[in-house]
Amino acid sequence: MSKSKPISAPDPGADAPAYTVVARRYRPQQFAELIGQEHVANALVNALKSGRVAHAYLFTGARGVGKTSAARILAKALNCMKSERPTATPCDECDSCRAVMTGDDVDVLEIDGASNNKVEEVRDLRQNVGFRPARGRYKIYIIDEVHMLSTSAFNALLKTLEEPPEHVKFILATTEVQKIPITILSRCQRFDFAHVGPAKIFDQLKRIVEREGHLADDDALRLVARRAAGSMRDSQSLLDQLLASAQGKLTTEQVSAVLGTAADDRVIELARAVIGGDARAALDLIAAWVDRGLQIGELVDQLVEYWRALMLVSCGGPEVRELPVSPNQFEAVKTQSQSVSLDTILAGLEVLTATKARMRGSAHTQVLLEMAVVRLCRLGDLRSLDQLVQALSQPGVQSAVVATGAGTPAPTRAPAAAVPVAAEAAKKNGPLAGALTAKPAENGSPNNSTSTIPLSESTLQDVWNRFYRYAGERYPILAKHLNSVSSYAISAPNSLVIRFPSSYSESHDTCSAETGSLRLADALKKVTGQTIALRFERDRAPNSQPLVREAQPSLASRGDVKQLLPSLPLFKKALDLFGAQIRQVDDGFNPFAAPPKEAETKEGTDEEG
Repeated sequence: MSKSKPISAPDPGADAPAYTVVARRYRPQQFAELIGQEHVANALVNALKSGRVAHAYLFTGARGVGKTSAARILAKALNCMKSERPTATPCDECDSCRAVMTGDDVDVLEIDGASNNKVEEVRDLRQNVGFRPARGRYKIYIIDEVHMLSTSAFNALLKTLEEPPEHVKFILATTEVQKIPITILSRCQRFDFAHVGPAKIFDQLKRIVEREGHLADDDALRLVARRAAGSMRDSQSLLDQLLASAQGKLTTEQVSAVLGTAADDRVIELARAVIGGDARAALDLIAAWVDRGLQIGELVDQLVEYWRALMLVSCGGPEVRELPVSPNQFEAVKTQSQSVSLDTILAGLEVLTATKARMRGSAHTQVLLEMAVVRLCRLGDLRSLDQLVQALSQPGVQSAVVATGAGTPAPTRAPAAAVPVAAEAAKKNGPLAGALTAKPAENGSPNNSTSTIPLSESTLQDVWNRFYRYAGERYPILAKHLNSVSSYAISAPNSLVIRFPSSYSESHDTCSAETGSLRLADALKKVTGQTIALRFERDRAPNSQPLVREAQPSLASRGDVKQLLPSLPLFKKALDLFGAQIRQVDDGFNPFAAPPKEAETKEGTDEEG
């Protein structure tokens, strides 16, 4: 890319002219000077060289990335008088080129869509379209912020935009392309302008500083480039402000003072306090910065960039692509990314971005930032829902005693074991931390006796009892369906068949499903130390009943169910962990009962219908 040049330089001997800001003086004048938009420049240059220039273009992208500049360059290329036909390199010397550069060309009309958005103004445009250009080849309409046009104005523009006269070209520019009707989009060639990278912005700022005869630290210019957020015009406007206010060489301290941002080492210090969980030190730093007049919103932006750098280094290592931090912060980011998990970094990013969103329109920005910092300090103490579920499903809390039914004796269950909670963890993070650090009770293991028991006819009863108990502790919801088992037997070596009454097909289907069978087979392997093939069948014996059916509590008394609920593993864990109490039991709620028979369910459904 060739270097951009100022439009005009002031003459020291003449009267002081009106000052022209840097962003205007260093506006690109050739396609080769469009920094960061090479894909657009190449496409337009090829169209001009091949003579395939469309009648309507749509330039879309963020503010300050070169949309209007590209539109003006294209207008100059189409109407340059030093060439017999449209050229990809306008001369910038003829009357037409100079008039376009100053915005005075009668054949190039720049229209602000925000202030000319009524249908009457578009109708006037349609009437003027029929007149030929005064001196150029084409009459060119550049409509900026076109998304601000009203619906009626868009409708009035449709026909002209679809079939304009051969001497008319339309160039539309917008920052919010999603607001433009699809009927307009389909009539234009669309070019998306990208954000300009910080490295390219830095190089351009460095060239401008040299040509302006000033001195600036590279770190200061890199900071300006990062704060521009991909907008070349924003970076140049900020540089203009800094050059006007700085005395001597431009430094990072001067940039931070103008922007209201914290210095790099201060951000590192805050990040160190947050990652170390020192909320007091972090709050003291924030209070000191607020007293010095730093902008809260800018500080949040700096923290978001810093945490993003932590995420990038944590995922891709120190050789990851360009990081949004200064060279001074790079070493700290590499070190700190090794002391915190990626999940914690991601959670911190969510907290910071949510805080930034909540600050819009809020008068309590400092409070929001302090809340966010305290949350960040506590991220290492918090536990995810997955960890909570894992804690609740740990073996070690045993259930109530199930009485013996008809047929094969039902297994019995040992009394519930207490789950110890570490005092320090409970003090710091509540009962959840205790649950996650507590050791499983000894009785929770299927091997709490001597060792595993091989499956055989002589050990079948003992194996079933232990299997039933372990399944109830590890998979309490699935084990509830084992209450419906009518019989079990060894069908072959290392093979166990489990039968359900024909009216309990729901329990049969749940246990024989892929997930259920795998879990039950795993539980049986824990008991026997062998891989046992499980087969689930429907019991063909007449009047077969669940083995433990007679042991289920009656639904007549809610008080009985309420007294038995704390013996269930899930309820007991919840009571122990959270200090909960069972205050009410709804009518008909009985987790001890076997699933209803299909006949009963169908009968109840028919009655409701």
